[in-house]
Amino acid sequence: MSASVSLLIHSRDAALLRRLEALARTHGEPYCTDNRAELERSCSRLRPAVLLLDLRLGEPRDFLPDFLKNYQDPTIIALGDKRSDPALVAKESGVYAVEAPDADAQRLNEIIARALEHARLRAENEHLLADAARAAYEAAVARANATVRKDSPFSLRPLAQALHHLDDLGTLLNRVAEGLAATANVTRVGIFMQQGDGDYQLAADLRCSAEVKRLTYRPSDPFVQWLDRHAHLVARTTLKAATESGDRAMLERQLDAHGAEIIAPLHARGRLIGWLLIGHRATGLPFEYSDLEDLSTAGGHISTALENALLYEEVTRQKSLAETLLHTLPTGIIATDEEGVVRWFSTAAQEMLALPSEKVIGQPVEILGSRLADMLRRAIEGELFEFPQAWTDAVTHRSIYAQTRILGGRQKCLGALAMIQDVTAQRALQEKQEQIDRAQFWNELAASMSHEIRNPLVAIKTFAQLLPERYNDEGFRDDFSKLVSQEVDRLNGIIDQINSFAHPPDPSFSPLDIRQPIKRSIEQTLAPGQRNGIRISAQLDENLPPIWGDARALSACFSHLLRNSLEALEHKKADRLTSRFRGWQTAAAIEALRSPFATTGTEFQPTSPKKFFRRSAPPRRGAWASDCRSLNEPSWSTTEK
Repeated sequence: MSASVSLLIHSRDAALLRRLEALARTHGEPYCTDNRAELERSCSRLRPAVLLLDLRLGEPRDFLPDFLKNYQDPTIIALGDKRSDPALVAKESGVYAVEAPDADAQRLNEIIARALEHARLRAENEHLLADAARAAYEAAVARANATVRKDSPFSLRPLAQALHHLDDLGTLLNRVAEGLAATANVTRVGIFMQQGDGDYQLAADLRCSAEVKRLTYRPSDPFVQWLDRHAHLVARTTLKAATESGDRAMLERQLDAHGAEIIAPLHARGRLIGWLLIGHRATGLPFEYSDLEDLSTAGGHISTALENALLYEEVTRQKSLAETLLHTLPTGIIATDEEGVVRWFSTAAQEMLALPSEKVIGQPVEILGSRLADMLRRAIEGELFEFPQAWTDAVTHRSIYAQTRILGGRQKCLGALAMIQDVTAQRALQEKQEQIDRAQFWNELAASMSHEIRNPLVAIKTFAQLLPERYNDEGFRDDFSKLVSQEVDRLNGIIDQINSFAHPPDPSFSPLDIRQPIKRSIEQTLAPGQRNGIRISAQLDENLPPIWGDARALSACFSHLLRNSLEALEHKKADRLTSRFRGWQTAAAIEALRSPFATTGTEFQPTSPKKFFRRSAPPRRGAWASDCRSLNEPSWSTTEK
């Protein structure tokens, strides 16, 4: 049998690569690499091979010894100055030849030809040795089978008893090591597992040496990658017959390092989670093929048990985190199954409902009270409340705010979840704020009314005091009569406002022209056309359509806005206030007017007395500044003096 030998060239020198490729093509198509990772992949894939290695790549001093330690298959021709340190290291490492890169082409060609022949002969010898080893092993097994005692069969019972400790991974690993030792009747067992940082270390052992306990493997280690890729056990007795020559040396070194006769990989969820090391049999007899099959089966059971244990450990960790989180939340959490039995009752829920978890867990939801029970039962049946529900608990007198959700979806209901909050403090704070607002409102109302009533009374009192002295003055008597009449009418107007505040009139809706209430509000706001030197002008488009509203309410609204604007302009350099109504803004204007004033009647039927007073009573200076700034239709502008 003649083995096919590949030719590899590893260099970054373009001129040398061209020269070596020309020489190599006389022996076959070469493979060229220029980095270490690609070189290692090529050496793993192409066997047997001759490697032309350029020593001038600047690799560290230990590169070549480490490379030969992991890849003993290629026959290496080192190219470099024979007196250089890399060349001396190459000679000490046992390469096939060391030659100068600029050596004679004929000489290089002869060296390559001899190296190819050497690699071919070595590969054929390894095949012959493997065949001889296989035959010798089969003969030894046959002799052992003839002499082995039939009263000591391979039993998996001790191992099966050890696979029940899924709740504690450390205990499971130790019991598996003991059970495997009893099952296989071996003197040494170890279990390597992947740790949290990704490295593989010994996690449990039985009579393993200190050197084995110090072993650490990274996921990128060739041995780990081999186990992950091949996924079958490695036995010293079948190593020469079952593996390629390039991997054989590496696996033999690992068996020696582990002090093992067998290494069995452990896979879970599609990845390598560790491996078993099994030492010599206590009887001194070699492992039979049937024993290896049983150990392979045992390795599969152990992998399944470890996968379940790891999954159980992860679920336990997640459950612990979830319980800690839910118990620390200020929101009370209550969960039930599909039958309406309480399965979860958080600490916050216990405090809000004044019920201990021991009394609630495992009981029907009716133990939580009729309101919560009704919400949870409806959630289980698929009927959810659109909005959160609020009530005051009859036992704890707490204000409860609750929402429900279905668990698992409507297709397959797994139960219901209730989230409750104690809003007693928030409600108390809200009530306190409402009391403060009401008190502030009445204070403002009393101050404003006293001010408005005092003004006409002061005028009447002043003229009444002057009346005895100037009674014979006919002009004074006429002024006095007009003033008293005006001020009394003013007092009647204030009383009418108070009556309107107590009994607001119902809005009267009808189609109307928006320009009429605007003009009326301007007339009501100003004495003939101006106030404090400020004039008001309105720019109204002729194409404004009729709207549906209350003419009186709209007129009062615009009057308040104009008065507030005039007060805001008293100390500014402006002499004109202009309002504009444009046709292209009509839709937005109608919506703005219908919604807050005409349709809902918010202007004259307020929910808050304070809001009504601010809009119905004579406006204070600057009180409506924010409303004027936010109103888009109509728009207001001023003109500088």
